[in-house]
Amino acid sequence: MRLIERYLFRQLLGPTLLAVAALGAVAFLSQSLSNLDVIVDQRQSALIFIKLTLLATPQLLNMIMPIAVFVAALAVLNRMQTDQELVVVFAGGMSRWRVVSPAIRLALGAVLVGLLMNLWIQPLTYRAIRTITYEARSDLASTLVRAGEFSQPSAGLTVYAKSVDHDGLIHDLFIHEEGDAKTPGADPNPTTYNAHEGRIVQKGGQPVLVMRQASRQSLSNAGVLEYLSFDEYTFPLAPFLKADGKIRYKQSDRFMHELFSPDLRQEWEQKNRLKMLAEGHARLSTPLYNLTFMAMALAAVLGGPFSRLGYGGRIAMVGGAAALVRIVGFGVQAACDDDAWLNVLQYAVPLVGTAWGFWAIFRRRAGTSGLPRPAPALSAAT
Repeated sequence: MRLIERYLFRQLLGPTLLAVAALGAVAFLSQSLSNLDVIVDQRQSALIFIKLTLLATPQLLNMIMPIAVFVAALAVLNRMQTDQELVVVFAGGMSRWRVVSPAIRLALGAVLVGLLMNLWIQPLTYRAIRTITYEARSDLASTLVRAGEFSQPSAGLTVYAKSVDHDGLIHDLFIHEEGDAKTPGADPNPTTYNAHEGRIVQKGGQPVLVMRQASRQSLSNAGVLEYLSFDEYTFPLAPFLKADGKIRYKQSDRFMHELFSPDLRQEWEQKNRLKMLAEGHARLSTPLYNLTFMAMALAAVLGGPFSRLGYGGRIAMVGGAAALVRIVGFGVQAACDDDAWLNVLQYAVPLVGTAWGFWAIFRRRAGTSGLPRPAPALSAAT
């Protein structure tokens, strides 16, 4: 019997891993498309783009794993039942529990993997994503110039460039800097810069814009237009960089102890206490959908009488029920942001689905376990 159980487990494991890989590739592509703005708008390197996409992959896999488990289990069990492999197993004297236990063990393994991702891997990867995103958006040196359009990367600064090469060389650059009459020692008069080309570099650990074949126009305090031309002019960018270097983590970036025991002395934690609590319970409850979907997949094939015509109708109904269960789960999670008592429903939804699946599997008596009925014996001739 152990040999048969190992065979059933291997039959389920391979397609499940394949389904996870296939759906993960689709999710990876979707995530990469959403991260294209890092290269297009913020002019970050391809390495940053790849790093952001890879860091988001574990959480994407955690979301698609229940679907992969459900699809793979349906495909394998339907094939084995149609080919009468399960019929032979039942005829050999194996109980329903011995037959479904390999699938349950596989689902419990997926639950443990999901918990590992939710409790530790997700906070680590999301914090890394938040840090990289913050640095990219705060990097004025990379977002200063947008080819073919006027941009205002900072208050009092307007920048235009005709084009920007892939190596960072800027062509036909225009910069207008508003005067600052409020800050002591600052130039109160507006100043305009033009340059044939420019490049953003680091000097003394600070970003600067080096302009070549440049000119500078400004009004003096007497109202006289001053015009100066330069072969090379260095425009400092440090005054326009944001001084606030603090990264604010969202609910998805926090560890479990931060979600369940927030620092209520902080204003953000006070305002988002219920959302943090809902996120914590969602981290614990969502891996249960792996077990729920496996139980429902088993019910779709083993929860009714044997049919030589296939189980398309039953699979379609159970598939719709599984989709409904997950949609309800998402709705309950959203509702928990406003009411802490509803968090119990985050566990109730997958557990009810699991209970229904096991009820559908084991409700039939051992004598009606889904085996095809034997042909009636011919009566003896009189």
